[in-house]
Amino acid sequence: MSIFEKMESNVRSYSRSFPDVFTKAKGSTLYAESGRTFIDFFAGAGALNYGHNNDFIKSKLVDYLESDGISHGLDMFTSAKETFLRTFSEMILKPRELDYKVQFCGPTGTNAVEAALKLARKVKGRTGIFSFMGAFHGNSLGSLSVTSNLYHRLAAGTDLHNVTFMPFPCGYMNTFDTIDYIEAILADDHSGIDKPAAIIIETVQAEGGLNEAPVEWLQRLRSLCNHHDILLICDEIQVGCGRTGPFFSFERADIVPDIIVLSKSISGYGLPMSLVLLKPELDVWKPAEHTGTFRGNQMAFVCASAALAYREQVQLEAEVYKKEQFVKRFLNEHIATLSKDIHVRGMGLLWGVDVSECKHSNISKEIAMRCYELGLVLERVGRQDAVIKIMPPLTISIEELEQGCKILQQAVQDCLVRRELKEPAFINN
Repeated sequence: MSIFEKMESNVRSYSRSFPDVFTKAKGSTLYAESGRTFIDFFAGAGALNYGHNNDFIKSKLVDYLESDGISHGLDMFTSAKETFLRTFSEMILKPRELDYKVQFCGPTGTNAVEAALKLARKVKGRTGIFSFMGAFHGNSLGSLSVTSNLYHRLAAGTDLHNVTFMPFPCGYMNTFDTIDYIEAILADDHSGIDKPAAIIIETVQAEGGLNEAPVEWLQRLRSLCNHHDILLICDEIQVGCGRTGPFFSFERADIVPDIIVLSKSISGYGLPMSLVLLKPELDVWKPAEHTGTFRGNQMAFVCASAALAYREQVQLEAEVYKKEQFVKRFLNEHIATLSKDIHVRGMGLLWGVDVSECKHSNISKEIAMRCYELGLVLERVGRQDAVIKIMPPLTISIEELEQGCKILQQAVQDCLVRRELKEPAFINN
């Protein structure tokens, strides 16, 4: 038994899918103690948009550490925080004509969601929240209450109150008009559902199975919130920071949320950092009403500032669009054509291969394990984990991107052939 199995809790997850001991990472490559190397289509669950150990960001961090810069500052004024706020304002907010206050939360995305929900209820004086089927917003109790996944919800061990789930415009609910439904609920004095303080949404549901909300639908949702005095919260934790192309995923719909939550790749280097962007008139917090010892991660501030500069320096947004076209073409021409039951969808460098309609049970797990055997790290998402998720660092080269896609193609082919020939699977079902 390894030290990990002996001492680490059963709650561990990704180590079960990727059982090697990893020792080093660079760019889009992971190195294992065994000598094996892997192409990374996982990117730290979205925390490594700029790749592993990005040289530009790392140099700024090393310089800061060697200068004996503040290592821990709670919410005190520091030079690292000042630089980040100025950089974020000049490079992200002002060019988009966005006017937000910035709240630094505890180090993880779930804490930003907690803060956003708490603030919305405080501002509006209402307890209810609307979320969407397929949503994932975190695993602490507040964020879990707006997460739809029953597996995660059951782990709470208690009731999760004051949230109503609405259909998301995808899959079997594609023909259902959720916006009209919400309008009807709010207008009906016998609906039994109170007006919520806020509606929280991911414009692209990543963990939910790569479900993309249509532009016109998002615009109607924004109008509905305006009309009914409901705050719109956009969760950009996984799909923001350039993952779908623009810095914010909601930009494609030309809408402005009332509150935005960011984490994961905002730090640029995989360091813990999360924040809430809120319209100035919503900043009704009293001092220390939402706090946390690690809400001032100074090293993360340094890396986040460097990441934004790097993003501009290498014109990362344009790079993502170029790579998007490659992935889209490859998946449609070389993977979707392998079976009529395979469907692909996505945008930017966030794509999914949906095998939920394949007659073979658990084939998504077999494909993912076969990818790992062939040197590709990726995960499964969506209902029954039936969607293979492609999420490499945004900085990945076209050559590595193609190599990884070819591994995925081979894995899908191998698994389909084995199933048709009724040979033993690559995994134990």
